[in-house]
Order: sequence, then structure tokens, then C-alpha cells
Amino acid sequence: MNKKQFNIKQLVRGNVANLKPYASARDEYVSDGSKMIFLDANENPFENGVNRYPDPQQRSLKAVLAAQKNVGVHNILLGNGSDEVLDLLFRAFCEPKVDTIITLPPTYGMYNVLSNINNIEEHEVLLTESFQPDVSAILKAITTNTKLIFLCSPNNPTGNSFSEERVLQILDAFSGLVIIDEAYIDFSSKESWIKKIKSYPNLVVTQTLSKAYGLAGIRLGVCYASEEIIAVLNKIKPPYNVNELTQKSALKRVSNQNIVQHEVSKIKAERDVLAKALAQLPFVMYIYESDANFILAKVDDANKRYDQLLQKGIVIRNRSTQPLCENTLRFTVGTEIENNKLIKVLKQL
Repeated sequence: MNKKQFNIKQLVRGNVANLKPYASARDEYVSDGSKMIFLDANENPFENGVNRYPDPQQRSLKAVLAAQKNVGVHNILLGNGSDEVLDLLFRAFCEPKVDTIITLPPTYGMYNVLSNINNIEEHEVLLTESFQPDVSAILKAITTNTKLIFLCSPNNPTGNSFSEERVLQILDAFSGLVIIDEAYIDFSSKESWIKKIKSYPNLVVTQTLSKAYGLAGIRLGVCYASEEIIAVLNKIKPPYNVNELTQKSALKRVSNQNIVQHEVSKIKAERDVLAKALAQLPFVMYIYESDANFILAKVDDANKRYDQLLQKGIVIRNRSTQPLCENTLRFTVGTEIENNKLIKVLKQL
């Protein structure tokens, strides 16, 4: 996408472009660490650790992420989980009952849910049999009202990463926003698309601390994009969308990369063990290559095998209702003890 061809002003909804964002007390006065008496935000003055409003721009956390990802702090938006980040993209760039989006099933189900919530028409273009984007079909599906294309890579529920060549073809041909959802990127050997945001002004990359960082309970999603895109999203995000406890937990975790990488390595090793075990089972027809912390497998009878595992106290995901995923089960990679139990039970079925 040529930078001269991309015009964010043509993408932003008119009401958002004209919106004067809410200015909170903590936006107007940013503490420099000095001892001050805060009487500006109508807070409860009795200290308990969370009686004050959190930093609305999460500056400390963004500074660490910016250094780690080699981007500017103004290239980052943090949200209450990736779902809030995705919702903000709909609300900023898609006019209800007018604009459309493109998704590539089988994929993450929230894209469909958010399109319905925001009253945006969704055009589905199935992945190929090898679970890759069908570029020619995607380009044919684009209309003058298509604002967003969602690519989940590594993809959920299939686990595979998308071809770089195919993604670049979409980025080059589409004048709207291409959102690459990288929730599982830490388990892949592929490089993040974050490195391309300076070259592609229409590229948006979302990540999460729910998977590799083990912080699903605190709800923190991250959006990386151009300063112009982030500025638009900042206009419409709730003023204090990331709470104080989440910011502190996230800062502690992202600052301790050694532990995170150790856990990721263990999960990837257990993924290999599980894949080999699944390959030896007579009722497993096919195992799909995974760049995520789960494995998708085609079996003889997904409903039967799901129920059998449930009776043994093991909960997995039956993905058979998804396009191209008939009779498939998705196994999240657990601890060594959990995986050994799973493998033992599978061999007894």
C-alpha cells in the first residue's frame, strides 16, 4: 500500500472525526512523581492502593512495550482485552448499516459477534483447503464500503500461520485497514507483523497478554498501528479502560521476559509431545501443523471422542461446527502432567 494512496480521513466515521474526546482529570494533570495533594478528580482521599484513578494512557506499561517491540509509545493502544480493541476499530471506522468487513472462516468468532453488535455487514471468504487466505476471492469481495479485513495469524482454530506473500498481496491491494490478530504469535517461529507498520499505514496488529503471558484473568489487549490510527482510537476509548490492578500486573509480567520465554518454551515442547502422541492414535485421521498453543486434529467421530474425554474429566473444544473443520477437536497444550493424563486417556479410548 503506497502511503500516498492511504487516506485515513476517508476511513474514519464523520462523527468520530468531529468528536471532541472527553478529558479526564488525569489527562489534564499528569503527575511527574512529585508529592501533590490531589483534589481534582473527586476521588476518595483515603489511601488503599486503588482509591485513585489509573493512568488513562498507561504510560509506564507502554514505555516497556515500546522498547521491547521497537515502536513508539504513540503506536500503541491498550484495551480491556483484545475484544475491546477490536470493538474500537469497528466503532471508529465502520458506519452502521453502511460499511462492511471481510473475515476468513474458520476463524475467531468475535469478529462476527462484533460485526453484529455494531450493525456492520460481514462478508465471509472461506480459507483454502490448506487454511490459507484465498487472495483472489478476497479481492473480489472488496466493495467501496469495505473498511476492515480481519486476518488471524496464527489462526484460531486451525493453528497455522498465513503465508507472508498472501498477506502482502492483501495489504498492497486494499485501501482500508488490514487487522492482523496475533494472539498466538509468541508460540510461532514467524516474525510479528509489527515490524511492518511503518511500511504499511493501513496495517493494524493486535496482540494479547492472555496466552503466552498467562494473564487471561486481567484482560489486557494491545493494538500496534500508525500514530494516526492510534490517535483516532484514543478519541473514542473509555477514559480509564485499563484499571490500576491490570496495569500493575501487566507491567510486572512484561518486565520479566525470562519467565515468560521459559514457559513458552515448555509449552512448545509439550506441543511436540502431544502431536506425536496424537499421530499414533488409530481414530486420529489428521493433525494440522500448529504455530499456537493448541493442536487441531481431525478424528473419526468428534462428538463421540469429545464426550468420552468429558467423562474422564478432560475438557477440550469440539470445532466441528466451523467451516472446513468437520470432525475436528482442538487440544490446548497443558502442563506436562496434564498432557500425560490426556495422552493416557486417549490411548484407552
